[in-house]
Amino acid sequence: MRLSRITGASIAVGLGLAVAFGGAASAQTKTLKMQATWPASQTLYENFTEWAKRVEQLTAGRIKIETMPAGQVVPAFEVLDATHKKVIDGAHTWPGYWVGKNKAAILFSGGPGGPMGMDYIDYLGWIWNGGGQQLYNKFYQETLKLNVVAFHVLPSGPQALGWFKKKIDNLADFKGQKCRQTGVAAEIFNEMGMRTVNMPGGEIMPAAERGTIDCAEWVGGVEDLRFGFQSIWKYHYAPSLHESVTLGEILINGDVWKEISPLDQELIKAAATETLFKWWARWQKQNADAVVELREKHKVNIEQTPPEIMKEFLAAWDRLAAKEAAANPVFKEAWESQKAYASVVVPGKRTYFPNYEIAAEHYWPTKK
Repeated sequence: MRLSRITGASIAVGLGLAVAFGGAASAQTKTLKMQATWPASQTLYENFTEWAKRVEQLTAGRIKIETMPAGQVVPAFEVLDATHKKVIDGAHTWPGYWVGKNKAAILFSGGPGGPMGMDYIDYLGWIWNGGGQQLYNKFYQETLKLNVVAFHVLPSGPQALGWFKKKIDNLADFKGQKCRQTGVAAEIFNEMGMRTVNMPGGEIMPAAERGTIDCAEWVGGVEDLRFGFQSIWKYHYAPSLHESVTLGEILINGDVWKEISPLDQELIKAAATETLFKWWARWQKQNADAVVELREKHKVNIEQTPPEIMKEFLAAWDRLAAKEAAANPVFKEAWESQKAYASVVVPGKRTYFPNYEIAAEHYWPTKK
């Protein structure tokens, strides 16, 4: 009798939970067709498939994601509008690609210049604890008036300055170079004297082989190795402040999102957070291995970016950001929110966090 009472109570609780979450346990399988803005050859795309696999696992198969590489349904830079129009159910992409719609987009990718001294965990703190996520959704849904839901999934930085035909010893050498860049970073580099060309990642190698560009920035490390840039250029410069913190996103059509139960919505977001952190840890090791291969196997000259280039970059970004904030209230709101958060966490980190370079130099001294 006691056992039957317990069993009956358990069934009642289980049914209650299923009802509370919109009957998720008994829902039929729903397949979302989603496209990335990068080729399947990139590890960036593997982040997409890893998240998709985890969604299916966590939802016990109720939600399946059909992943597609760049260009399979729409061109790479059209996935946002395609998601809004429900041509595809969603996308795996990068907020910085949408600065043509509104420059505030770059602030939801991390943003140039640190941003303002913040590293990844600080920036995610702003997103999750400092009001950033609310501004992120407001940007898409109210400012751009797009029917999408967005959240972060893909850390892909710090990124390299890029690949060059010749040595870049100073800012003067940097000027006049015709280089693949994208988004707001391209505007900043233009102000610094570079001549930039915007193109998707998959078009960089053909442009380099034709000689239509002198240099290129993509990501760095393993991503650049997979594209084969080392066969074109032999000078690779890092680090850079144009995308030292940069995050890709998941976009899902708003109507599609509403059709998903509250439980499965939370599991989809949880899969994104888990993928972000696991990917971040693994990706850093992949990049470290790629640096060794580029240097030792392919004889690439991996050089330190001249400090004056990074200082001028910050100065140019400050000018651009101030000008944009004066004319764009959406940019200003997000920019000032970031600044307020950074003004606390960055000085706090400088108080408590050691200079890791001291330990790095002690154990792994720089080879002269």
